[in-house]
Amino acid sequence: MLIRKFFLAAAATAVFAGCAASGGGSNSASAEPAVAAAAERLRVAMVDPTPAALRALVADDLSYGHSGGKVDTQASFISDLLDRKSDFVSIAITDQTIKVVDGNTAIVRHTLTADTNDSGKPGKVALKILGIWQKQGGEWKLLARQAVRLTT
Repeated sequence: MLIRKFFLAAAATAVFAGCAASGGGSNSASAEPAVAAAAERLRVAMVDPTPAALRALVADDLSYGHSGGKVDTQASFISDLLDRKSDFVSIAITDQTIKVVDGNTAIVRHTLTADTNDSGKPGKVALKILGIWQKQGGEWKLLARQAVRLTT
């Protein structure tokens, strides 16, 4: 009887320790769908940009490193999309992975292929993207993004 109580106590301790390690029941995996939804809303907003949609998805402190070396802030990123300097006709996302590292930060990687019309000049782009998303005011926002050109 004493041995059974010992094993039950040990099992209970292990369960509670596991819950504490995963954030007390707020498992990081449960945040992945919300991060994926925010990333999808950003993809849509980059094709059909509006100031409200972009501001809702992009952090005030955005740092966006483009594959050509330019670094955007929130203001320049949104402005370039609205002014069609950066004009995405279509964007396809593949090979996306999401890792929520704590309750408020997520790493998103994917491959982006797009048809563009930057400043009226048609083109195509293929990029590997690293995005850092942060939960701010209950919403996931893009805090940092780095693009790297795919070699063909």
